[in-house]
Amino acid sequence: MAASPATAVDSRPNRAVLLTVTCLGQFMVLLDNTVVGAALPDMQHRLHTQLTGLQWIVDAYVLLVAMLLLSGGVFADRFGRKRVYLTGVAVFTIASVWCSLAPSVGWLVAGRVLQGIGAAAVSPASLALLTSAYPVPQERIKAIGLWAGLSGIGLAAGPVAGGVLTDAFGWPAIFLVNLPIGVFLLLVGVRSLEEARNPRAPAIDVPGTVLSVLGVGALAYGLIEGGARGWSSPVILGSFAAAAILLAAFVAVEARRSAPMLPLRLFRQRLFTVSNTAMVVVGFALMGSSFFFSQFFVSVQGSSILRAGLQTLPVSLAMVIVSPYAARLAARYGFRIVVTTGLAMAGLGLLALGTVHADTGYENVWWRLGVIGIGFALTMSPLTGAAIQAVDSQEGGLASGISSTTRQIGAVLGVAVLGAVVRTRQSGGASFETGLNSAFLAAGAVTLATAVFTGLWLARSDPAADSAAPQRSTDQGAVTTSNEAPVHSC
Repeated sequence: MAASPATAVDSRPNRAVLLTVTCLGQFMVLLDNTVVGAALPDMQHRLHTQLTGLQWIVDAYVLLVAMLLLSGGVFADRFGRKRVYLTGVAVFTIASVWCSLAPSVGWLVAGRVLQGIGAAAVSPASLALLTSAYPVPQERIKAIGLWAGLSGIGLAAGPVAGGVLTDAFGWPAIFLVNLPIGVFLLLVGVRSLEEARNPRAPAIDVPGTVLSVLGVGALAYGLIEGGARGWSSPVILGSFAAAAILLAAFVAVEARRSAPMLPLRLFRQRLFTVSNTAMVVVGFALMGSSFFFSQFFVSVQGSSILRAGLQTLPVSLAMVIVSPYAARLAARYGFRIVVTTGLAMAGLGLLALGTVHADTGYENVWWRLGVIGIGFALTMSPLTGAAIQAVDSQEGGLASGISSTTRQIGAVLGVAVLGAVVRTRQSGGASFETGLNSAFLAAGAVTLATAVFTGLWLARSDPAADSAAPQRSTDQGAVTTSNEAPVHSC
């Protein structure tokens, strides 16, 4: 009988090490989402690339994370969460070194693809490791909340770290910073992490995964390259046609599989469909607009790269500060009020940002960025909570993964579409500044339209579930933050 307390005490250091390893792994993945934005102007200068090349540097990573995120969770359950986590860390670390040594945009994009593959393994496997180590629900919620909060610091640290490293050493340094983190995680993880798997995990949906990657990739190619090659170019028209065929095939395959990566039946629930539709727009507007933040400060206002990194900080800081409270507000006031308010704030902030110019003082810019960050922070956790409430309790993890995936898909499209807006305006003779204003205004208009959409349609599908909402929302708030990629996310 005396062995049990001793075992419990002995397990605490292991839990502390596991929490450290999983937090640091997710921190590394999230840092790489926002650190790249600060380095884009230097990449453009040193790699002699145009806007299209910068779009691929960002979207190559986001696309692979979006399309492999759900499969990464299945891989972890089937083949071992420790094995998949450490493999993902190794791939991410090697890819980071590859990126730092890339002599051209093509090599850098290839490295970003590998980074995306590694990140898609690290994120779900780290969450699975953590949840399996904390079987008691209340302890698990606290652990996930701590994990999400600490790893989420990567979002806020990204712009500053990117500005400092790029200004001092050039853009390759933003990738080399992952090397010591990755080596530490591998050395500690091999010795301290315990293997765990789910023997009842579903089979891996290989056809669905392949079709989704190719379909969304073809769509992104057409949107990114359309401005440069011409929208009527056979290559561009062919890419759009291929995207339509591949995505239609994906839907057909998923409808026939017994264990699909994306169960289409879930979209019969209005709450699930509306929340995920809104999440696509969140990823679209947030990632698409933030892609241009540093470029605006450097190329339009003449800031240094370091200063630009600091100037973009209000967005990520606002999100880190407000996100933990979003789920609580949704539990108290309902999904519809909080999400619609958040989308309206973000949309108005983007519209306000679309009116700034080269001579606009920073005192008239920072608050617009802060409003955008607060608005989007109010939407992500409640939208995922709404998606979870729309499905059976056993499918909450799947609903969370789908919500993160839809946000990442929106991010891919946001960088592609808003980049196309800028290129189209420039090809018509407008300045880069005018193109950026048009992109911010377009993102704001889409976000405001979605606020109207959620105000009309985002409602609880089962009023009797209200009593369960606070616990689900709080738990999911942590999970959603952890998956910022998502992406994610900023």
